[in-house]
Formats: sequence, structure tokens, C-alpha cells
Amino acid sequence: MNVSHPALDLGDLRRVTPIDSGFGLGRGKPVDRHYIEDFLRRYAGDIRGRVLEVAEDAYTVQYGGSRVAASDILHVDGSNPRATFIGDLGAANDLPSDTFDCFICTQTLTYIYDVQQAVKTIHRILRPGGVLLTTVPGISQMSPYDRDRWGEYWRFTAQSLGRMLGEPFGSDNVEVEAYGNVLASTAFLQGLCCDDLRKDELDHRDQRYQMLVAGRAVKR
Repeated sequence: MNVSHPALDLGDLRRVTPIDSGFGLGRGKPVDRHYIEDFLRRYAGDIRGRVLEVAEDAYTVQYGGSRVAASDILHVDGSNPRATFIGDLGAANDLPSDTFDCFICTQTLTYIYDVQQAVKTIHRILRPGGVLLTTVPGISQMSPYDRDRWGEYWRFTAQSLGRMLGEPFGSDNVEVEAYGNVLASTAFLQGLCCDDLRKDELDHRDQRYQMLVAGRAVKR
């Protein structure tokens, strides 16, 4: 039996190309950054001592403040003049063991093919008691810039990230949560920004639409 549904007015969303193809940067703060910053803000107390961050130290400075004794930057190759460590988390390398009190690893694991090796490396380079703060994409467009330079391989769920972190860290030492809902996910895919949505629309969580997944893991 055919069921009649009222016609929808899709308005500006009736299009096969996004409103902004650059994750919303052309309009303002990307939606995923709202979630990343919420996660890091809540666990800012972990950002202390010697901190390692991927590509830059912006979050180290923003959320660590005076708790940070030393700030290091990791980059996969020598193209970043600010990098204090060069290394591939997914490969055997000479990154020092038992060195860092905190590792901020946002939106990075998706670009590492051997992601399980990367998590093992992260566990190795943290000091006992050190904390990994990581975020990964769930529902997201691809980044041609990153794909063409180092590859783009994975999308995650809370379940997959939790299991992956639990292997080296132990499941009792891992906390994982998912952010997003159908509206926030649609807005992110269309390249809308945080200002295009209300805060309650951004903050509502629906586990069926995991736009961004965040994990905290402690090395015991």
C-alpha cells in the first residue's frame, strides 16, 4: 500500500554540492570543533607536565595554561618547522618511551593506516599515569588535502575506538563518548558552522548519529 507523505521544502539543502566544502571554515567555527573543544575543556586538568600535540600546540596552550611545563609538537615529516619530534605513529620509530604526561591527538588517527600500531606507540611514549586525549571522526566528509598527502583510511564509532584503545591501555582505563545528532551531522556535511545552529541543537546527543567520537585513556 502506498502511503502519502507531505512534501518537504528542502530549501537551501536541495543541492548535490555542500554549502561550504571546507568543513564550514568559510562560514565560521566548524561543527566538529565545538565537540572537540567541549571534550578538551572538560578534561583540561589532564593537560599538564610535558605535553605532546600533533601538528601544533594550540590546544596545549589554550587548555593547559600554566599546568604545562613543556610543550612538544609531533609531525610525520620535516615539513613543519615548529615540530620538536618527527615520527610516524603507525610505524617503528625512535619516539622516546615513557616521556609525556599528556598526548593531545585530535582528528589524526583517521589518517594512519596501521591505526592499531599507532595506539600502541601512543601507549609506549606516555609516562605511567600519562593520559591520551583523542578525537576521531564518525560521520564526516573526506579531506582531499590530507588524503593526498598521507592517506585517509578510517571512520570510527564509540565501540570501535573503545575497543582499540582498550587493547594496550586496558578497558578499565578508557573512557569513550560520542557527540552529534542527525541535525548536527547534516549541518557538518553541508559545511554549516556552529553559528548556524543553536547550542541545544549542537549539544543534543543521539547515539545513532555519532558525528565525532572522543576518548580518554590512562597509562597505568
